[in-house]
Amino acid sequence: MPPLEPLTRPRPWTSSVSPPRSVASSDDTVPHASGTHLRPAAHRAPRRRPGPRPGRRRPPAPRPLCSKSTLYRQWRTKPQFVAAALRSSGRARFALIDTGTLAGDLREAARCAGEWSPGDATLFQALGHAVLQDRELAQALREALVDPEIAALEGILRRGAERGEVDADNPALEYVPAQFFGVLRARPVLEGRNADPDYVLRFVEAAVLPALGLE
Repeated sequence: MPPLEPLTRPRPWTSSVSPPRSVASSDDTVPHASGTHLRPAAHRAPRRRPGPRPGRRRPPAPRPLCSKSTLYRQWRTKPQFVAAALRSSGRARFALIDTGTLAGDLREAARCAGEWSPGDATLFQALGHAVLQDRELAQALREALVDPEIAALEGILRRGAERGEVDADNPALEYVPAQFFGVLRARPVLEGRNADPDYVLRFVEAAVLPALGLE
């Protein structure tokens, strides 16, 4: 039987090896099983939480005065809601025109029509298909944007006839509203541009005033 090798005892703790410190300094590292050294957790840079950066947070959206369900209880469809909005905002922009002469009123009406033409043209284009499908919306569109202006133009022409500037039996009087609205709708289709104030004014001076016997 071979002799047994003597057992080796572990080396006792010597004073040359200092015990581990309980608090690590800012330069200490902690050994890892992989062989790398990590900084103590207390000295690591804090991790950012996901979310908006400070100073860039968007303000909260304004609180609506009523909920969507409230709107749909009163107006069953979106076209009905748009129709109600158009009716509430209907106003005659030509009604404020009164220069003292028929020719001056028509020139001022031309300038005004050219100014609000882009907005109305965009609205008509946006609602074009819906108007064909919904009679109530079509009626509301006429009541809000067309009928008040026609009535105001007829009032301008009536005042001119009462002052004797134009014959009340002149057949051209009937077509003045159609001329105004026709040129506003036709130019975007024919030329791809809105009828601006200068364009409508030149149209009135070349086509409307001569037909009424005005200069």
